[in-house]
Amino acid sequence: MKRGAAGAALAAVLLIAAASGCMRAPSPAGSARVSARARAASLQSDSVTVGLWHLDETGGTEVADAGPFRLEGYAGVETGTDFGRFGNARSFLRSLESYLLVPYNPVLDTASGFTIEAWIRPSAFGPYEDTPIAARWTLAANEQSWLFGIVGSRLQPPRATLASPGWHDALVQLGTVGHLVFAFQPSDAGPPRSFFSTGVVELDRWTHVAATYEGQIVRLYIDGQLDAQFATLGAIRPSPTPLVIGNFLDPRWLSDFGGDLRVDQAPDPNPYYAYQGLIDEVRLSSAARRRFDVLPR
Repeated sequence: MKRGAAGAALAAVLLIAAASGCMRAPSPAGSARVSARARAASLQSDSVTVGLWHLDETGGTEVADAGPFRLEGYAGVETGTDFGRFGNARSFLRSLESYLLVPYNPVLDTASGFTIEAWIRPSAFGPYEDTPIAARWTLAANEQSWLFGIVGSRLQPPRATLASPGWHDALVQLGTVGHLVFAFQPSDAGPPRSFFSTGVVELDRWTHVAATYEGQIVRLYIDGQLDAQFATLGAIRPSPTPLVIGNFLDPRWLSDFGGDLRVDQAPDPNPYYAYQGLIDEVRLSSAARRRFDVLPR
């Protein structure tokens, strides 16, 4: 068959497929959603799952937990829903009202081991020290446990509208913009410890990220592959701190006056550490996982 005829035939096949619904345009987020069956094979609750937030809600401010303890959460009023890596995902803006909060429960303090993982699709790196993906960390005394996020640009005026309050300076002083950061406060007295990936998280692209610790070695994973590991001894300090996803805030700033939770008591309304982009499939585990079944994109 001549090249022109072959091209015409291929075009005709594509038109027929599109008309019959066999082809789908890319989602607004730029990636097709993966089926529920694929998710079941990739990410599910098991014996060491503490919480598993699929973030499949189609709206509203309630966030369901598919883990064994049913750690239901609440979404800030300026989060949204969009096409996710699996089903739907939560979208986050540069706003102090853009966050997910899971109230404190003793099972969040995982003494024997630890893994935090998520699918993320950031649209920008933060202008200040970092943007937390998930954290149990506040400014109150003895309420710093751990933080998992992306190192920001650390801009200062005039490149930034406002100067940073410096709340996370000590956590990311050795980090580079776009790299993962995992920090924890040890149970013993001493400063927080921070660890960074060697790889950079790409913008506008789904990436699976994870941090693990079992009292001796911190490991960071990108797309299921071990990216960096660090020897360190000690336990992560337990604290009566909630789990916050996609932002940094103190629960004392929140009020439920009028219904939904709102950040009414913040000393500064500027969203210094707000994550921008999508987050899907957040899982917290009570063991240091060594394998992540990450489906190809």
